[in-house]
Amino acid sequence: MREIFAGMPWWVKWIAVPVIAIFVFGGLIASVVGFVIGLLFKALVFVVVVGGLVFVVRKFTSSSSSRGDW
Repeated sequence: MREIFAGMPWWVKWIAVPVIAIFVFGGLIASVVGFVIGLLFKALVFVVVVGGLVFVVRKFTSSSSSRGDW
């Protein structure tokens, strides 16, 4: 592989090849990045919902126990 790029100008190695790689694999890269961002967003929503549920349950159980027995 080094022999192939040895005679090429610098702009082929550092500009043309990465642009072609992004053009060919761009959809794959975008879908992987989108999947990871979506997964992180869903995990964040899960943590917020579970935290809110724990907060509400603790608030209602502490307020109902402070009222005393009926």
